Amino acid sequence: MTKKLIRKTVLMVGYSCNNSCAFCMEAGRRRTVADRPSAELLREIAEAKKRGSEYLEIIGGEATIRPDICMLLDFARRQGFRTIMMATNGRLLSYPDFAKKIAAAGLTEAVFSIHGHNACLHDSLTRSPGSFAQLLKGVKNIREAGVARIGANCTVTLKNYRSLPDIGRLLLKLGIKNAEFIFVDCNEGGAKEHFEELVPRISDAAPYMRKMLALGLENGVSDWTVRYVPLCHFQGYGDYISEVREASLFKTEHVAPEFRNMDVSEGRRTAGRVKGPQCRACSLNDLCEGIWREYAVRFGLDELKAVKK
Repeated sequence: MTKKLIRKTVLMVGYSCNNSCAFCMEAGRRRTVADRPSAELLREIAEAKKRGSEYLEIIGGEATIRPDICMLLDFARRQGFRTIMMATNGRLLSYPDFAKKIAAAGLTEAVFSIHGHNACLHDSLTRSPGSFAQLLKGVKNIREAGVARIGANCTVTLKNYRSLPDIGRLLLKLGIKNAEFIFVDCNEGGAKEHFEELVPRISDAAPYMRKMLALGLENGVSDWTVRYVPLCHFQGYGDYISEVREASLFKTEHVAPEFRNMDVSEGRRTAGRVKGPQCRACSLNDLCEGIWREYAVRFGLDELKAVKK
């Protein structure tokens, strides 16, 4: 029997943000796109529910800076979504009263962007002094406000890949058992503009990503995953690839200010990532999405290796 997938809607409310992350894919042209008005977002939430979505993921930019964020969360709760998740840099959640309002409005899960294990590294990537301290307060406040499901995402760049095990140890200290470590998207935005400063070789970054996964497993954590990586560099970690997991659980759609993608997995395969001719002989080819297109332009595809059965 075919497993029924959970329909998930990722709602991008706009590109405005109170951080200025060096690698942000929204840097540049997307920053000129106006944030969506409340009425449009309310309509999108209602239409997503009518399409059968059970999982609503609210992302930006930074959603918490919107004056209407509590109204949007409350509306989603009343629509009956089983999961209402928000990705956030956590800065405004450092204010306890605001964290309580967000939790009371209906948030069921918060995913914090954590790009370093200390202020020096994290703040250098967000280019926002004090953002790490606010992030830590935000994690504490939202947990105390009653949001029990807390996750993290970490963008893997040239500046932080060697620190991934240290970032993993921070997550263990914070009690975060659900996290994604995301190889930086260099197809557009800040990472494309500053490619040489921000994009590591996958063959250099992958060993540290594997060390981080091993650290989690050694500590009983099985929900740390890696995203946007070629699978040939993660033999033995096939169960910890985000796209593979997601495809087995969700039917995901993206609704953004200037585009709609109703089949995210297929769109990413065909438009964003590429493989080499050697990949056709790889036993992991059907599951793997390859490497970012811009990465292939800059570095080539020689690092991709066919894995034999």
